[in-house]
Amino acid sequence: MQTNDSTMQPAQPTKPRAWEEALFGMRTAELGKVVPGVLLALGIAIGASFLADALGAAVLRFQGLDPAGRGSPISAISVAVVLGLILANVVDLPKIFGAGLGFSVKKILRLGIILVGIKLSVIDVLQVGAIGIPIVVALVLFALAATLWIAKRAGLSNQLGSLAAASTAICGITATVAIAPSIEADDKEVAYTVANVTLFGLFGMLAYPYLAHFLFGDASSSAGLFLGTAIHDTSQVMGAALSYKEVFADERAMQVATVAKLTRNALLVAVVPFLAFLHARRAGHAGKKVPLAKLFPVFVLGFLALSLVRTLGDVGLQGGGLALGAWDAASWKSMAKFIGEKSATVALGTALAAVGLTTRLSVFKKLGLKPFFVGLSAALIVGVAALALAALAGPFVG
Repeated sequence: MQTNDSTMQPAQPTKPRAWEEALFGMRTAELGKVVPGVLLALGIAIGASFLADALGAAVLRFQGLDPAGRGSPISAISVAVVLGLILANVVDLPKIFGAGLGFSVKKILRLGIILVGIKLSVIDVLQVGAIGIPIVVALVLFALAATLWIAKRAGLSNQLGSLAAASTAICGITATVAIAPSIEADDKEVAYTVANVTLFGLFGMLAYPYLAHFLFGDASSSAGLFLGTAIHDTSQVMGAALSYKEVFADERAMQVATVAKLTRNALLVAVVPFLAFLHARRAGHAGKKVPLAKLFPVFVLGFLALSLVRTLGDVGLQGGGLALGAWDAASWKSMAKFIGEKSATVALGTALAAVGLTTRLSVFKKLGLKPFFVGLSAALIVGVAALALAALAGPFVG
């Protein structure tokens, strides 16, 4: 009797279908194995949110402000990565968490970036006026060029240089995690950059409001433009702007700072493909065909789509109607806040907690102090440039 050899071969695993690969990176039947790691990272993200609120309240009290009813100036995402780092370096995590942590870093991260898109409305960006927008764009371009140059002179890897540039020029942690997949940065480089953003941004959040008032006095637009362009992360800018508003009774400065920061954030959709292209060229891919999805990742399209949804909704409200024909102003604002702040923070916090959980502190020693000094130099140079531009252009901002 003849035996069919093919029946003796071990069954080959079924490859995920295209939609499964795009959404999950695996077959839906295999999703169960990611649950433990995702739940661990999610638990840390939720705990980080409570801890960030407590720390933020302490910071506000230190500044003489009542924290009741105010958002925390401390980023829950920063706290999540720190908690993850501590746990990973104190406890030997079982392998059962590995698949879920990898899923969080790759997939949940992209979801968080997409959700942030609903915070950005073109209408808000246009409020800085014909002068403000070019000023913000010019500062972002300068920050990118200066940081990349400093990183190259310091001998940093292309990945670390690009992460430092994006985090300093655009929006801190969100830019860091958005850029990382496109430039093939690894977890230790992301963790180091997040640590820099947290440290330098915290200093700016605490010190810059008082520096702005000392230099600009009652020139509200100049003060707001400086705060919105000199500080790294969105939560840090909002913390600084809130401090300025409360301490110096200046609502206008807070408005300008907020919109300037939103304008910087919107430039993320251009900076991601630019740095991806630059990385591909530096990596020796020049002349080769680089997939468009690598230069312009799908999650950026999702980010843009939600930004468009937000803009269309705001247009409907400004025209005297309902947002997208369905929501009044209060409901629309509440829904956008739930998606763009609460849900996005949970997703990004989960992803960054997973980054921390997969990073050993020894990597900071391996990378050395160069990335720290590059981040510090970039923060100082951009801060000085923001001061100069705010002084020159602030009075003309609408």
